[in-house]
Amino acid sequence: MSETREKIISLADKLIRVNGFNAFSYKDIATPLEMKNAAVHYHFPGKADLGIGVINEDLQRFTQQTNKWQKLPEEEQLKHLIDVFRKHSQAGNICLMGSLAPDYNTLAPDMQRKVQEMCRAILHWLTNCLENGRKNKRFKFKGNAENRALLIITNLQASLLMSRVLGNTIFSRISEQLLDDILI
Repeated sequence: MSETREKIISLADKLIRVNGFNAFSYKDIATPLEMKNAAVHYHFPGKADLGIGVINEDLQRFTQQTNKWQKLPEEEQLKHLIDVFRKHSQAGNICLMGSLAPDYNTLAPDMQRKVQEMCRAILHWLTNCLENGRKNKRFKFKGNAENRALLIITNLQASLLMSRVLGNTIFSRISEQLLDDILI
């Protein structure tokens, strides 16, 4: 990937997480990167192309991280996931999935499919982590693992939103409770 393309994706990622997908334009990318709008359009002809590029980058990073974690005990894997959210909380960001979901109905169909892919990938990984953790007697929870994964991921997303309003301690309180509820 070219350095310019990387810079565009990085800035777009930040803008999505802070303001939302529909709240920025190519000018908001071009101006701080000291380039013309046409340069952004050269790399990403349409805004959906840019959104897909951001999601692809995030999915690649998620896959790399989870591959590194797979040999760890499940509670450590879950703590690493929570740490990813903690870093976003400290930076004042919303997770990409949580930021794109409110704009979902306004997104182009190709981008909607990519958002679905991202959601499914994260949910699948977390479900497997929870199932394996329960089998290995590291986690205890009622119900099926996918429902528990949905509860965890939605609580982590909500914790980022609530932290914006009520301060960073909210994230710690929610994430610690999520762990307390399932750890043996």
